[in-house]
Amino acid sequence: MAFRSKEMVKKIMKKIGGEKNLNPGVKESLKKSLPESKVVMSRAHRGIYAGRHIQFGNQVSEKGGNKTRRNWKPNVQEKRLFSYVLDRHIRVKVTTHALRCIDKAGGIDEYLLKTPYKKMDTEMGLLWKSKIEKMYQELGNMEVVFFPQEEENKLAEEFKDMRIEQRVARRDVRRIAYGWSPKVAEIEEASEDGEANHHEELVANS
Repeated sequence: MAFRSKEMVKKIMKKIGGEKNLNPGVKESLKKSLPESKVVMSRAHRGIYAGRHIQFGNQVSEKGGNKTRRNWKPNVQEKRLFSYVLDRHIRVKVTTHALRCIDKAGGIDEYLLKTPYKKMDTEMGLLWKSKIEKMYQELGNMEVVFFPQEEENKLAEEFKDMRIEQRVARRDVRRIAYGWSPKVAEIEEASEDGEANHHEELVANS
């Protein structure tokens, strides 16, 4: 249950062979980048809790005023959050407070980038933050290439032909699996015409 920055510093010092191998000022900067919280629940390591953990207090009865020790657990939800940097969904356990923080920041990527390391009190948060920062650095070093209009039109035509081939393949599979009749053919033609019109509208709007 313990997540102690002092113990992390000790482990790091032990791996590198002591403070004598460090340059001056590195240890202080290392302590600044570590979380400030001393104790974090064990299950919080497997999610993003944004500082919400178990709280302890008393439950007071209405009539007699009797006090009974109790605890309040955070509202934890399992969500799939989309990361634009990784271009995929991240399945993670988050608190409702963390969800509000993510929405306010503008997404999971912005939340992880804006939150400093010392306030990221869970191991999973630190892991995803380091991954997102690494991907941002790689994207910053990439060269951006713009295609001429003729190339873009050619790519659009190729995608259109590919979509038509996919629709024909799906239609053949449906005919083999469920049989074929004139009524089914009319329905398929109407659906294909609707998809083609929708695709043309999207191309025109873009």
